[in-house]
Amino acid sequence: MSMSEKTSATVKERADIALNNDFLRKAVRFTTERLRNGKQLASTEHGNWDEWRERGRQIRLHTIAHLDYYLNLFVENARANGVHVHFAEDTAAATEIVMTIARHKQAESVVKSKSMVSEELHINHALEEAGIEAVESDLGEYIIQLAGEGPSHIVIPAIHKNRYQIAELLSKDAGEELPPDTTVLAGYVRRKLREKFLDADIGMTGCNFAIAETGSMVLFENEGNARMVTTVPKTQITLMGMERIIPSWEDLEVMATLLPRSATGQRLTMYMSGITGPKRQDDSDGPEEMHIIIVDNGRSGQLGDPEFQELLNCIRCGACLNVCPVYRQIGGHSYGGTYSGPIGAVLTPALNRNVAEWDDIANASSLCGACYEACPVKIPLHDMLVYLRRRKVERGHGNRWESIGMKGFAILMGNSKRLGAALKMGRIFQKPVVHNGTISLKIGPLKGWNTYRDMPPMADDPFRERWSKLEQELQQDQVTMDATVKDRMEQLVQARQRSKRGDFDES
Repeated sequence: MSMSEKTSATVKERADIALNNDFLRKAVRFTTERLRNGKQLASTEHGNWDEWRERGRQIRLHTIAHLDYYLNLFVENARANGVHVHFAEDTAAATEIVMTIARHKQAESVVKSKSMVSEELHINHALEEAGIEAVESDLGEYIIQLAGEGPSHIVIPAIHKNRYQIAELLSKDAGEELPPDTTVLAGYVRRKLREKFLDADIGMTGCNFAIAETGSMVLFENEGNARMVTTVPKTQITLMGMERIIPSWEDLEVMATLLPRSATGQRLTMYMSGITGPKRQDDSDGPEEMHIIIVDNGRSGQLGDPEFQELLNCIRCGACLNVCPVYRQIGGHSYGGTYSGPIGAVLTPALNRNVAEWDDIANASSLCGACYEACPVKIPLHDMLVYLRRRKVERGHGNRWESIGMKGFAILMGNSKRLGAALKMGRIFQKPVVHNGTISLKIGPLKGWNTYRDMPPMADDPFRERWSKLEQELQQDQVTMDATVKDRMEQLVQARQRSKRGDFDES
C-alpha cells in the first residue's frame, strides 16, 4: 500500500482485525520480545550505552543541520568515483529515473536487496507494470513478496508469519511440498535466488549510510544477498533517502555500534559493505555502471521545523517497534503505510504532509515514552506524536466529542469541590454495571476499552478522601508520657544546658 494511497479503513478498524488474530499477536510479541531482550543484553554488555547514544544523536543533529553541505560533498565525491547521481523530488520522479535506466539497459529482470525506500516508492509495482521482473533477495522480503504484502516490521518484514505459513508459500512457489523446516526452506530460496542473481540485468539496493568525505555508500546485512546484488549484475541502482548522510568513516564507527545492537542485539551485522563507485579496471567483480538516486519525497519539509526536524535523525533500526506496547499487540499492517510502529506513526503523516488523511495513526500510541528510551539517537517520538495530535486539532480535524470531553475534564479538574462531587456521583451510578469487581459494559467510550480488557470500578474509599481521616488521627490526644520518664528527660535537658554554661554540677 502506497504512503499516498491509504485504505478507507481506520487504524482502529485495522487494529481490530489484528487483535482478533491470536496467531499474529503471539508471533509479533514473541519476536519483538526476543529482539528487545537481545538489544538490552548487547547494550549492557557494551557499556556506557547512553554516552554512545548521545554521540550518535550529536552526529545526526550536526549532519541534518548542515545537510546541504554534506549532500553536496557526497555528490561531488561520488561523481568523482564514476557514480551517476540523480535527485528525485517525489515518488513519481524517482520511479521515472529508475524506469529510464531500465529502458536504456533494456532490462528484463531486477534483483533487489532489502530497501525501505523502494517499499516506500513501490518500485516493484512500477517494474512489473513495465514487464520487468523484480525479485526480492532478502529472505523476509521474498516471503512477503510471494504473499503480496508489505513489510510488517522495518528490520524483519515477515515478523507476522511462522514457518508453517512460510512453507505453504514456498511450496506454491516451488510447485512441490516443502516441509516446515527452516534449513530446507532457506535452502530452497538460496537455490532459487542464485539463478536470479546470475540472470539479473540490474541490481537494486537501499543505503544504510552514505559517507560524505569519500562519496561511498554502506550496507548492513546478515544474509550476504546484498553483496550478490552489488557484485553480479552489470548495473547497480541505489535508492537513498536524502537524510542517510554521515560526514566521515569515523562517524560510521558510532553508527556501526548503535545500529546492529539496537536492531537485532548483534555486536555487528554479518556483512557490512562499503561501496565506492563502480567496478575499476583491476577489480575482480562489481557493477560496470552505478547509479545513486537521492530521494526527497517529503523529507525536506521537516528541515527547519523545530518539532519534527529530529525525525530525520532516524537510522531505521526498528528498536522503537520492539518496545512499543501498541505495535506489539497489533503488528505493522495496522498502521496502513510502509513504515509502522512509533516511527511510522510520525514519519508517514510528516512525509505525506497530510494530517487529515493520516491523523488516526498518531493516536495509536500510549505516549509511554518507551520508544525514546529505546532509540539509539534519542528521537523524542512521544513528543512528536503529541505535536501531531495538536496540529490535527488546530487544522480543524479534531473529534467534536473529544473536544467536548476535554472541556468537561478541564471544568472538573479546575475545582476540587466539583471533582469531589462528580466522584461521589460516579461511585453511586456505577453500582448497576459493576459485576465481579469489574465494569464490563461495552457501550459508548467504554466499548473500545472493555472489548479487550477489564475496567476496575471506582474505589469505595478513594485515596483523596482518606486525608480527612488521617488528619483526625493526627489531631487525637497523644498518650501521656510516664511521670518518671518525663522527670528523667527534664533532668537530662537541664544538665545539658548547665554543661553549655560551664557550671555542670557532677552531683
